[in-house]
Amino acid sequence: MIKKKPEAMLAIGMLLIVGAASFHRLTTRDRYHKYTDSFFDTFDTVVTVVAYTRNEQEFRSYFEKIHARYQELHRLYDIYNTYPGINNVKTINDNAGVKPVVVSREIIDLIKFSKDWYTRTGGKTNVAMGSVLRIWHEYRQEGQDDPASARIPPVEDLLRAKRHTDISKVIVNEEESTVYLADKEMSLDVGAVAKGFATELVAREMEAEGLKSALISAGGNVRAIGKPLDGRHQRWAVGIQDPAKSILPGDDNLLDVIFIAGASVAASGGYQRYYVVDGKILHHLIDPDTLMPADFYRSVTILADDAGVADFMSTAAFLLPYEESRTLVESLPGVEALWVMPDGEVRVTPGMRDIMQSHGASGSS
Repeated sequence: MIKKKPEAMLAIGMLLIVGAASFHRLTTRDRYHKYTDSFFDTFDTVVTVVAYTRNEQEFRSYFEKIHARYQELHRLYDIYNTYPGINNVKTINDNAGVKPVVVSREIIDLIKFSKDWYTRTGGKTNVAMGSVLRIWHEYRQEGQDDPASARIPPVEDLLRAKRHTDISKVIVNEEESTVYLADKEMSLDVGAVAKGFATELVAREMEAEGLKSALISAGGNVRAIGKPLDGRHQRWAVGIQDPAKSILPGDDNLLDVIFIAGASVAASGGYQRYYVVDGKILHHLIDPDTLMPADFYRSVTILADDAGVADFMSTAAFLLPYEESRTLVESLPGVEALWVMPDGEVRVTPGMRDIMQSHGASGSS
């Protein structure tokens, strides 16, 4: 557990940005100041940007570009709403079994990425699970709106929906820029990957435009650009939320702090999006084999170079029993993990242990 109180902290979903030091003069001729701002109109989460720039005007320029890009990607990856002049993931679902849909490069790349990592991870995270996840979404919404009437979806309904989750029937034609669902009853749900994939896109684009030092956090997804330009720290501090405690700011809700530079962290857990039936918590992370919420962990945190990979892997690792989950993580270069077991025990890979404050790591080296 953390004994040292972080300098500053901002609660953001399942991960917490622990503020780097306030402005210090650098040994170079450049001076950088720390700025931060947030928005809450994309991907159903707070997106927070912490950056070191030469002045507030420069920060505002980057922040506005980041905000606009997230809004654009939110509309493209939306499965619930249509937008004038845009073919998005909902448009693909609406045309299942009817016709291929011409879509943007961002959608093509997201689906290709998801199909590739589906294969790499043994099929636990499947963006073609929309028919099953839609049922759970409806029952969860009803249970949240009227807890006294909360119910578990009928198994027969889930099994019927499962017949329409074959990812091989998600057909991508790159030459024509189209996506076609060959089963009229199937649908895409990109919730396990879209935020992380979008965050990686945004971070790379901002780096290409010259942003040198920033943290972008979207819910349980954090992407670091460079290191803090405060003249003291080599790595950013990111707090891991204790799944057994409140998400309100404060050191009492931290499980640990990890230190990263130019990397991504994503967390998946069953303690934020859930409802309760007969005293049992039913969260949103559904095992494709049992069609029920997985119950192997309280949460899983993944470190990777790519925010899309971290997001995808946090779900995949959460849906596998521990030995299989650890074997998968350790088979992937550059991927590290932290598991919080049902009894609260914390298990970590060696690379994750090396960057944890509880094991002696700091942001100064």
